[in-house]
Amino acid sequence: FLTLPYTYPSLPWQSCNNTWNAVGNCSTGFPGNATHLKSASQQFFDHKVLEMTTGIEHAGGIRWELFGLLVLAWAIVYFCIFKGVKSTGKVVYFTATFPYFILFALLVNNVQLPGARDGILFFLMPNWSKLLEVQVWVNAAAQIFNSIGISFGSMISMASYNKFNNNILRDTYIVSLANSATSIVAGFVIFSAIGYMAHIHNLPVDDIATDGPGLVFVVYPEVFSTMPVSQLWAPLFFIMLLCLGLDSQFAMVEVAVTFIMDGFGKKVLQVFKRKELIVLAVCSVGFLLGIPHITRGGIYVFQLMDHYTAVVSLMFLAFFEVLAITLIFGEFHFLHIMLENMLGKKPNLFFRVCWQFLSPMLVLGILISSIVQYTPARYGKSYTYPLWAEVVGWFISLVSIIWIPLGALHELWTTEGSLLQVCTVRKHSLYQYLFSNQNEPSAALYLCHRG
Repeated sequence: FLTLPYTYPSLPWQSCNNTWNAVGNCSTGFPGNATHLKSASQQFFDHKVLEMTTGIEHAGGIRWELFGLLVLAWAIVYFCIFKGVKSTGKVVYFTATFPYFILFALLVNNVQLPGARDGILFFLMPNWSKLLEVQVWVNAAAQIFNSIGISFGSMISMASYNKFNNNILRDTYIVSLANSATSIVAGFVIFSAIGYMAHIHNLPVDDIATDGPGLVFVVYPEVFSTMPVSQLWAPLFFIMLLCLGLDSQFAMVEVAVTFIMDGFGKKVLQVFKRKELIVLAVCSVGFLLGIPHITRGGIYVFQLMDHYTAVVSLMFLAFFEVLAITLIFGEFHFLHIMLENMLGKKPNLFFRVCWQFLSPMLVLGILISSIVQYTPARYGKSYTYPLWAEVVGWFISLVSIIWIPLGALHELWTTEGSLLQVCTVRKHSLYQYLFSNQNEPSAALYLCHRG
């Protein structure tokens, strides 16, 4: 028995001989210019995983397998963070480091594949004419904002638990450089695999390169189906994605919980009694909001939300965050008092110029460009959303940003005096609160929330 060769089962998206494959238009590789064909991995994703309908207007009912996975995902999130940032920090030791092991293992494996060199050269050789397109810069900014977590509140929330004199500039350098280095390594991993697929199917690299869910759930599974020991790489890759998703979700939930505790802690605790129940309530709301995404038309909902919340909302929030700190709170309080007391020295000229001029101008320019060059949401190359869905998309985008003007109007309405007097009173009260509560972990977060 030990001498008999063992045949590993093939991956479910590896062939066109399955019940979910459409007869006559399934391709075991990438179809290239044959637009009437779909790859086996694409059909597995569309017809088996999603059972997707023809459009957002056809919800099609819940995909119960995805419903179960949604429950599992939120259960993992809850049990990892319900004890607070201390338990979250212990979990993150694994979820943040494990993806790096998989990433470097994939890198070592992929660069040895035939055609990997072509994919890497495609990744490294810039198309200089694209730098003249504003949309490229908008997409690049959106990528950095989403990757680092700018304007999400997660950085502020987590940093609020640091000691008052923590070296925030050092942390900023580490986060920025680590993020960029990780993105570059991931680029090598992805494009070496894409070059390999281009070599296998004798297609140009740019015919296979794609973005969005298609890269993760279509292109890469197709790559694994042709790799040696594909049954090992595929599970490890998706476990890596799970860890990355959990890290992001931990931070998002922590933002909501910290905001509730800082703003309404005593009142909320009178109802829920314990912080663990508040975390459970936040996770339950997140779970309910995720249900529309796991219907048979859920992928259209996901794409719509991604289109309308990934750029405009983030830029809007970032612009007013920078404006509030540099203009309303003031350069003197922020640079010469707050940071000097925290760090023991003044920030250098580079940071001061960035905070005062470059960052607001850059974010404002990207915000205006993204609005001027607005294009309606699409799914794939052919599906366009109906008008009512576009309206819903803009409404979703406004949900996160409307509170800034509403909060400003509320403050002006409830506080006596002119705009300048209101800003001055709030600035000094927040400054006094911050420095009278240096040992409270949420003092800096209170400053950002109330400001």
